[in-house]
Amino acid sequence: MGQQQLLLIVLGVIIVGIAVVVGINLFTANSSESNRNGVISDLTNLASLAHQHYRKPTALGGGANTFTGFTIPGELDTTGHGTYAVTVAAQSITLVGTGNEKGNNGTSAVKVTMVVGPNSITSTTINN
Repeated sequence: MGQQQLLLIVLGVIIVGIAVVVGINLFTANSSESNRNGVISDLTNLASLAHQHYRKPTALGGGANTFTGFTIPGELDTTGHGTYAVTVAAQSITLVGTGNEKGNNGTSAVKVTMVVGPNSITSTTINN
């Protein structure tokens, strides 16, 4: 082979290597972003269930204008996106979702905290 052919082969290998590295980085970033969005979606669903509990009378198994007694249903405390926990107070609840993917720092998992009040979701904090 001539020097020109060897140079083209080496150049081709370098370009393919760079393309593979960029593709892996894009996939990793996309998977963590997708997991983050899934956790937020699951927390929004849990917030909706909490509002249903808040509005439902005690006779029907609700909280009668309080979040007291609200628990995450067993089939929703762990999903394909992550695991979820709740801290209940009378007039607010705090939902915490921990995702299955590594977050932006590359070491700890995606984590989202959502505070739910009687009439709305008061805050959503994405920790990673």
